[in-house]
Amino acid sequence: MQQYDRAAEDLGNSIHLEHVNVQVPDPRLAQLFYAAGLGLTRDPYLMVSDTNMWINVGRSQFHLPTGRPQIVRGHTGLVIEGREALLNRLSSASKKLDGTKFGFAEHNDYVEATCPWGNRVRVHEPDAARFGRIALGMPYVEFDVPVGTAKAIAAFYPAVMGTPAQVQNGDGTLTRVQMGKNQYMQFRETDRPQGEFDGHHVQMYIADFSGPYRRLKERGLISVEDNQYQYRFQDIVDLDTNKVLFTVEHEVRSATHPMYLRPLVNRNPGTTNQNYANGYDQALWAMDPEEYAAQAMRLRN
Repeated sequence: MQQYDRAAEDLGNSIHLEHVNVQVPDPRLAQLFYAAGLGLTRDPYLMVSDTNMWINVGRSQFHLPTGRPQIVRGHTGLVIEGREALLNRLSSASKKLDGTKFGFAEHNDYVEATCPWGNRVRVHEPDAARFGRIALGMPYVEFDVPVGTAKAIAAFYPAVMGTPAQVQNGDGTLTRVQMGKNQYMQFRETDRPQGEFDGHHVQMYIADFSGPYRRLKERGLISVEDNQYQYRFQDIVDLDTNKVLFTVEHEVRSATHPMYLRPLVNRNPGTTNQNYANGYDQALWAMDPEEYAAQAMRLRN
């Protein structure tokens, strides 16, 4: 009988990293960066006015309400297939984004692009070994945290949120917290000065909704009581002293939330009115079965 590593499929309490929310002052420039440049898709059903913009990334999103700019202290990791096409799109968008903080650069295993207000994204090619079946999506968000905090952050998430966390680097400077299947929040220590927390947030779905709520409330960490399906907290604390280690707002939703895994539309950015063909409008978030099977075979060899 074949033996399987059943623990390899354990997720812990968090089952999906759904969105990163940052305010942007100008929806037009945001559209140019996220849709025209990165090749992503504005949600056609919700938030279609000029007060907010939801950008679909596979099964995850960016939420971009209009307001003073907010900056993630770190970067968001994306998987988008086709480096050359990505570079061409970013180049095409550059003239209209001139005079902003927009920029992009190639690295060995990713392209880093900076939005008009300074938010950084790292775009990777699909890679079964690193990201599973994701061909279009948001596999991680990485935060720059103060030196000496990574190990204590790794202790906080399992104890309070019920989510597995591991210190990755041998020197204990990187913590990885599982947020869903092939999705993580990462916390990397740095001695670079960091700006003050400005109110941006990440959103997670969890299965045990009341347990973390109770533990957070006992420590006085609940910051907002949104509704029956959702609450928020901001501070990640040392379990022994309750000292704040890092601050980023967590929007915590139950798996019974009406929008849990709402189907998202993702366009194929390679399709234009000049090369249009029926059946090629949509991009799929998962790898083609043959491509994934080929990569998975290489992993087993």
